[in-house]
Amino acid sequence: MSPIRRAQSPSAPTAAGLPTDRQRGALLAADLQDVPLWRRATPALIAVLLVSLADLLSGKDRYLAPLMTVVPAVAALTLKPRELLAVCSAGLLAVYGLSHYDQVDNINDARFLYGAMVSYLVLTVFSAWVAKIRMRRAAAFAAVSSVAEAAQRALLRLPGPAVGPLRLAVRYVSAADASRIGGDLYSVLETPHGTRVAVGDVRGKGLAAVQTAAVVLGAFREAAYDEAGLRGVAARIEASVERHVPDGEFTTALFAEFRTPGEMELLQFGHVAPIRVDGDGLAHVLDAPDPWVPLGLGRLAAGESATWGQPFGAEDVLVLCTDGVIEARHRRSGEFYPLAERVGPLVRGAARSAGELEAAVGRVYADLLAHTGGELRDDALLLLITRTD
Repeated sequence: MSPIRRAQSPSAPTAAGLPTDRQRGALLAADLQDVPLWRRATPALIAVLLVSLADLLSGKDRYLAPLMTVVPAVAALTLKPRELLAVCSAGLLAVYGLSHYDQVDNINDARFLYGAMVSYLVLTVFSAWVAKIRMRRAAAFAAVSSVAEAAQRALLRLPGPAVGPLRLAVRYVSAADASRIGGDLYSVLETPHGTRVAVGDVRGKGLAAVQTAAVVLGAFREAAYDEAGLRGVAARIEASVERHVPDGEFTTALFAEFRTPGEMELLQFGHVAPIRVDGDGLAHVLDAPDPWVPLGLGRLAAGESATWGQPFGAEDVLVLCTDGVIEARHRRSGEFYPLAERVGPLVRGAARSAGELEAAVGRVYADLLAHTGGELRDDALLLLITRTD
């Protein structure tokens, strides 16, 4: 028996989480520190310029220098405390220069000048403190984001562009903000029983959906190596879902096994039907002859699921997706995305090379975004598979 080779993502996190450069990048992005200083200082300097011009153009009988107090507030949004003090010093000089221009410093008690200067200094110190608090919060957010991304990547364990005799190209979008995974799931494993693929869609979204996805993926990764048939794999996953997922929650799923060249075996649990695009660009929707209920609802149905075989040649492209793709609505008419009608020409010839396959999934995804107006409101998974044997 040949040794089992587990596909791993080249960007998988280490045991300690994300690499140091990724963590540092998250921190810089969270607080805009990856933006050059001159760009971050530009809003505050523009405020200094605008207040100065307004005072100069309004004449000496209008004293607008106190408006310079907006500068520290603007600077606190983008600058570090020391950078803020340096930029605000330019504003302080502008306040003094405008006061001299408006001859406010010639008043005997100079109350206007002192009031404007003291107010500006107090706001500058307060804004520096606000900037420090902002940076602390940004660091905390970056740390949480790094841990969350590491956990999500460890859960999904993205496969490489080739697993066993299969080439893969994928687009994955999570509906949750700042999240890389959601209720959609997929896994591709090379096992002693052939190369096995799982695609699923958990009911709902957010943290609860991620927890259910973790149960399904964990069970699949174990059962795929142990069970001789797809039905055995599905039975193990069904048992795990019944043990660890709350009642009423379910997951639609599709399993595929590639063992013999030119053929594939499919097993469907209420999931979106796969599409096979042949070498001529014709799309064939592969409806299950005996559809079965989603995972988690098996105890409510009598009988058992059944697999079915389909041809899958060297020029064919297998298109797998979730509801987030076919239920994406048109930006104006509200019509669902017609994947079966559009996918053929978009992926034709994609089996020739890995580059062609990646370009094909990019075209389908771009067409999907054009249909919706550039935004997806649900988790969406689009997976293209071709053979190399």
